Amino acid sequence: MDISTFYAITSATCFGLVGLWWSVVKDKQEEWLKNEATRRLAGGVYASFLIPGVMSLAAQIGGTESSLVWQIVFVIASWTGFSYSSKLIQLTREVNPNGAFSKNSWVVPALYLLVAFFAVFAGLPTLIGLQPLQMEGLLLSGLILCAHGMAWEFMTR
Repeated sequence: MDISTFYAITSATCFGLVGLWWSVVKDKQEEWLKNEATRRLAGGVYASFLIPGVMSLAAQIGGTESSLVWQIVFVIASWTGFSYSSKLIQLTREVNPNGAFSKNSWVVPALYLLVAFFAVFAGLPTLIGLQPLQMEGLLLSGLILCAHGMAWEFMTR
């Protein structure tokens, strides 16, 4: 698959999921937005789709011709994702200590750190035969998979 096609599909999918999540939250407003913990968890799911969507959009805008654009956006977005997801780890463990996502929520901040690392050191993936945006695409796929797990666990707890 062409890398620009991957990021176009990923961006559209993530922003589509953000819109769907708004609908879900709107239908559950009284239940989810009444206390701080569930409100922050609902916001965590929102951010889990929004941040990869923004990164995917930046990859399309910057592309391989202007790597500085996507690199800057990926570093800023991954720092935001790292900070936000790190704060949510304790909360997810308190709300659902036995959930699969809650037990493995450390993966999300670790993936965000890897995204930032490979955005700063964009030449490293070429050592293993990958282009920089291919490596980032693999990491974003992991983040989106985690976002789905977080949404599922939050909705079914």
